[in-house]
Amino acid sequence: MQANSTAISELSPHQEELLATATLMDPVLAAFPNEFYAAMRLGDPVHFDPVLGSWLVSRFEDMQTVFRDPITFSANYGLKLFYAGAFAQEFRAILERDGGGYFEDVVPTDPHNPRIRKLMEQAFTARRVKSLEPGIVELVNGMIDKFAERGRCDAVREFAQPMTIAVICEQLGFEQLDAGRVERWSHAVMQTVSAMQTHETMLENAKEMAGLQLFLLDRLRERQEQPREDITSDLVHAIGEDGSKLSLAETLSLTRAMIAAGNETTATAVANLFFLLATNPEQTQLLRQVADDDRQLTRWVEEFLRLYPPVRCISRGITRDVELAGKAIPKDAHMLLLFPSANYDPSAFANPLSFDMGRGNLGQNTAFGGGAHRCVGAALARMELKVAAREIIKRLTDFKLEIDIADIKFVPTVTTRSIASLPISFSRIA
Repeated sequence: MQANSTAISELSPHQEELLATATLMDPVLAAFPNEFYAAMRLGDPVHFDPVLGSWLVSRFEDMQTVFRDPITFSANYGLKLFYAGAFAQEFRAILERDGGGYFEDVVPTDPHNPRIRKLMEQAFTARRVKSLEPGIVELVNGMIDKFAERGRCDAVREFAQPMTIAVICEQLGFEQLDAGRVERWSHAVMQTVSAMQTHETMLENAKEMAGLQLFLLDRLRERQEQPREDITSDLVHAIGEDGSKLSLAETLSLTRAMIAAGNETTATAVANLFFLLATNPEQTQLLRQVADDDRQLTRWVEEFLRLYPPVRCISRGITRDVELAGKAIPKDAHMLLLFPSANYDPSAFANPLSFDMGRGNLGQNTAFGGGAHRCVGAALARMELKVAAREIIKRLTDFKLEIDIADIKFVPTVTTRSIASLPISFSRIA
């Protein structure tokens, strides 16, 4: 505790005020949180946010400690503690009444039961992801064609969201779905862990979730009778090493999560790409230089993800009394791991706010989490981002943000830093 007291004395008055008063529930701070992250890393690296009711882990080293002990720092328990917030019981009752049942999220199942993760990994092998690339290149160029001559677009509404929706729906075998419908479903799933739902928005999200679940139940039963060449059929008929199969509830939970994560978080990353192109000419020029070199482009994308991770934080539930960074954390406490803060930690990444493709530890960033719960769909997300970056920079130039940075609106959630709308202009490369 003495080390922590020493760190506090090094804080500026503004940083001390942030630690005393700031909360991630504040939408202004949630939009521009870097000063808060820095204050925590320096003065209180495992900081209790009393408004949110969560312990915030801000340093890279402490996050690795959490990743190495997924039993004490339980992803499954963390989600249960956070799910739907104060409206959890009412939310559950609505899904049981209107959505075919209440299906717990099985994605963060803890490592003592790795069966589900191993079955999921079968759907995202490197070979399968690589086979998808030509189709995604065609999709991306078709979308660019729609607005290239116009010289402006909403990068979120006209590219990031429809692109990622099209990709995940095709892989699931739901390619005929209306994009607006999928966007509403994805938003509803992600809002259950946003910590910012009002009672009114909870009711709206529960209605959308119920509709999504009824849709998925019909599709899963169809695939049981008539399998197709898609991930949904793969999951329905997957057989584990022990000969077991996923239950209907488990398969629904996984497909529901894939629709949300495969759309919302990847769309956030693609929107962040456009933000960088419109606000950072130096990094844009660097992308132009490396776009045709696959190895260098991969490094550019990885450093981009370190600086602009699509997920802000993820939950953990504490299963026993434990100490982290000198703080006593009680059993049953809720914790949030702040991925961007870890990526900006100068003790882990030299000159952390600079864009440096030559970093020796480039692949150690926390953009996709870490440990036993590292994102199973990371390879697909990286490939989508690489394709988008390469094709956009080859066909468009002179990117400009059409609104002030301070006027950018973000989706109200602590889980991601998702831009709601991003008007940009550009020129087509002849």
